[in-house]
Amino acid sequence: MNFSRKTSFYASIPHFRQAQKLGDHYNITTQKKMEKSVKFDFEIYFTNGGSIKGEDFRLDILGDNISDKELADYIVADLRLLMAGETKIRNKEILTELHKRKPVNAKIENDLLIDLSHTIEHGLITYKGLPAPIVCDYLSRENSKQFYAEGTEFQIGKIEMVTNTGTYIDCPFHRFENGKDLSEVGLECFTDLDAIVIRVPFSETLEITEEHLKNYEIRNRAVLIHTGWDSHWNTENYYENHPYLTEGAAKYLKDCSVKLVGIDSHNIDSTLGKTRPVHTTLLGAEILIVEHLCNLYLLPEDGFTFSAIPPKFKGVGTFPVRAMAKLTKNI
Repeated sequence: MNFSRKTSFYASIPHFRQAQKLGDHYNITTQKKMEKSVKFDFEIYFTNGGSIKGEDFRLDILGDNISDKELADYIVADLRLLMAGETKIRNKEILTELHKRKPVNAKIENDLLIDLSHTIEHGLITYKGLPAPIVCDYLSRENSKQFYAEGTEFQIGKIEMVTNTGTYIDCPFHRFENGKDLSEVGLECFTDLDAIVIRVPFSETLEITEEHLKNYEIRNRAVLIHTGWDSHWNTENYYENHPYLTEGAAKYLKDCSVKLVGIDSHNIDSTLGKTRPVHTTLLGAEILIVEHLCNLYLLPEDGFTFSAIPPKFKGVGTFPVRAMAKLTKNI
């Protein structure tokens, strides 16, 4: 099948989506002035034989460019092609011209992922008194050349770090010798948890009590405490006088059977003393803890799921995670 210049059509692709307004609603905005389009030819081969071609296709886009993969994915989806295999985009040209119609997706119809993790890098101090990670080459690209053909090279990294680094998750083994370690906690405890954000700004209080947690639907959910303390990340202010939960708050969360508790602070417990009642209460009830979250201001109060998945290590109770929220409801 072949699409020629005469049958070319215009469609709109939401190339960039950005959250701008925060609070109880999560608004997704696109550029109001849409001036870019792309003209291209394509050929798609089917895994069961045959192919389809198109010439001089034009698609309105948001932003200044769009990848070949995005174009191919759009064509396959829009034409509802099955058994699509190799795709080729040719003669791609970005044009400046007025759009022919509004974007077809002005609202979220697919999942939107929000990164809630800090970046771990060489020398990062997460917790004073614990060593910073050492991130280096085990095998550099230059040294790898001796093992491979000309033009083929690789890097193999080496990381030396304590497990309490960056944004990390605590399992029961972190606190209790006989508690479940990372390898023993089921995937369902880490992934796609129905979640809620409770906002307790550090400018109002550092001590988060059960009173701050009442009047919310929290049972069987991941509860994320947004204090805004992550604004101090990687500064001296981050380590001391930070927001924390009280023992009473932890007992309230336990009684409400929450599944996980996360916070964007240095520690979920007060670090002024030597006891850790919040860790003891929550991990004793097999309620997971995620500390050092960030970007919670990007989330609505609810209407999303939370995931924080660590590697499957035996004999380890804490490890960095790529924490994220997934917004699934249409807005």
